[in-house]
Amino acid sequence: MKFFVDTADVDAIRDLAELGVVDGVTTNPSLILKAGRDITEVTREICEIVDGPVSAEVVALDAPAMIEEGRKLARIAPNIAIKLPLTWDGLKACKALASEGYMINVTLCFSANQALLAAKAGASFISPFIGRLDDINLDGCELIQDIRTIYDNYGFETEILAASIRSVNHVTEVARIGADVMTAPPDVIRKLASHPLTDKGLDAFLKDWEKTGQKIL
Repeated sequence: MKFFVDTADVDAIRDLAELGVVDGVTTNPSLILKAGRDITEVTREICEIVDGPVSAEVVALDAPAMIEEGRKLARIAPNIAIKLPLTWDGLKACKALASEGYMINVTLCFSANQALLAAKAGASFISPFIGRLDDINLDGCELIQDIRTIYDNYGFETEILAASIRSVNHVTEVARIGADVMTAPPDVIRKLASHPLTDKGLDAFLKDWEKTGQKIL
């Protein structure tokens, strides 16, 4: 499973990229606001750090304007994935831009039928928001499973990009189901390395090592 980091924080992206765990980046208008920087400037810098897809989102609501904005975003760098909302106009823009050879990430997916439409419209990625479904007492991971089954049934090449990841358990579940990609905030990715038994074991080893009175260097 590919790991995308969901942020516009350049320092956080660079830190994770140096470890080799970042396959791409997802951004959105809220993350750009949080970063407090010009969208073109910060997106270009992110694209220089990461070789994989960097999702940059349009803000227009009608298809012609989405297409125009998408083309402008794509000019920032060759690894831009144009992020479009899962609306009827978004699907129209997806079809048009995908036909021109652009990578497309269709976002804000909350049903299997929406994911089916996005795949037929030529989306490179579909982004189901599992955390937001959990927030309203629906099973977000069940949606990932439904999309996986449908895509496998018909050989769709659209990659399932599990989004709105809130916990390390979400990561485990979507990996078990077979999501192609997951995108999560930097702190969730870092927490994947944490386990209380690891900490406990390391503490015991270090205490015993200190008793030997030895040094490695």
